[in-house]
Amino acid sequence: MTDPEIHNLNRQYRGKDKPTDVLSFPLADALQPSLLGDVVISVATAARQAQRRGHSLREELQTLLIHGILHLLGYDHETSRSEAIRMHRKEREVRARLTNLLTE
Repeated sequence: MTDPEIHNLNRQYRGKDKPTDVLSFPLADALQPSLLGDVVISVATAARQAQRRGHSLREELQTLLIHGILHLLGYDHETSRSEAIRMHRKEREVRARLTNLLTE
């Protein structure tokens, strides 16, 4: 997704008039409780962030995907400082497990 596209989604669904790196849209309902939802990532923003953080685009996309999925699972770093800490810990845990699986 491009920055202008994610900007429009961010404005429409979150009321934030700016582009962002990742958005999550829950889909689960009474008829389909096993559906998590959609995760939308701005590749342009991810590329800039990867360069700024000194790692690959693949690593940044992986981080953003984990972040988006955690939102779909109910984590929300914007709720409180303690929730932000909890979510960031879970992100690190998932990333470490994924790295271990991919290097076995």
